[in-house]
Amino acid sequence: MKIAIDCRMSGQSGIGTFLDSILPFLLQSGNDFLLLGYNPKNPASEEARTVFSAKNVQFAPCAIKTFSLKETFFFPRALAKKINACDLYFTPYCNIPSGIKIPVYSTIHDVVFLDMPDLAGKIGTFIRKLFYLRAVKKSKAVFTVSEFSKSRIQEHLNCRTPIIVVYNGIPAYFEKPLVPLPAKNGAIIFIGNIKRHKGLQTLIPAFLAFRKRLIQDGKTPAKLLIVGSKANFRTQDRTLSALQDEAAENGITFTGFVADDELHRLLAQACLLVQPSLYEGFGIPPLQALYAGTRALISDIPVFKEIYTDYPVAFFKAGDADDLAEKLYDEWNANAPVPPFTAKHSYKDTAERILREIAGRSV
Repeated sequence: MKIAIDCRMSGQSGIGTFLDSILPFLLQSGNDFLLLGYNPKNPASEEARTVFSAKNVQFAPCAIKTFSLKETFFFPRALAKKINACDLYFTPYCNIPSGIKIPVYSTIHDVVFLDMPDLAGKIGTFIRKLFYLRAVKKSKAVFTVSEFSKSRIQEHLNCRTPIIVVYNGIPAYFEKPLVPLPAKNGAIIFIGNIKRHKGLQTLIPAFLAFRKRLIQDGKTPAKLLIVGSKANFRTQDRTLSALQDEAAENGITFTGFVADDELHRLLAQACLLVQPSLYEGFGIPPLQALYAGTRALISDIPVFKEIYTDYPVAFFKAGDADDLAEKLYDEWNANAPVPPFTAKHSYKDTAERILREIAGRSV
């Protein structure tokens, strides 16, 4: 079987991480592959690069942007012909070029823009829904990363196309312990893009209340590390805007983008990861934190309950700054190491499930 894979997002965060993490396992499956738009110079995983020279891997350069008009309506016939010479087409997201006639398998990680339409506005939400609907219509099956996302896709898109839950994992480099292991530095860490559904409007007031309580107790005040660009921290809440301006004096640091190795180190050094999300399709940072030896305090949103109930994490009431401040204080003073845990999800399992499904449906 020859599989065409859209690799144009390789090397990027988010969808790119998902792609680069499953790609090594896909390429080692014994099938033949056509990698659309893969750039060998991008920062994909070492595991993926080691198999790119294999005889079963071919490349199709493609500079056409995903979700562009050219991709959707005027995709080059020569590229479409190369893709159509394969047995099926897999995309790690919901973008599908025009002119593809072979079976398509797409991925919808979440439908946050449909559940929280104020994130993109009416026009942005409408356009995104059109792409979701197009993917569902053109796909033989759709993959997603949690039962929660599956239920939301079915609800919003009235989807009759099979939806298969494959879950996320953590990148291979996180499974390798840092040597030597960095010492804890008294920091609390948040990881994620700086958008409203990530919950910073809950975290920052909670952190300030928690920090004030530490100072009143005569203890060293904690620091908060926000791994996400300060420039992208947009809010209409004047209080939060003021806190952003006063971040340094309140013990808050915005790191901006950090490379994978640096992220691993920052997580290992932190005493606690806080993930106050109001919405996620899966939510990988708590899993990364546990592998790095750092405890996780996360919101009790449905998807986190689905993914992390059997992991050694603590929950707080989503959107409740007072409850988060109290749980921060408790977790900080407990100062307990991460107990042993059994991993439930991995990208190896994800890749194997994808391969089983497309092989079974392509017979």
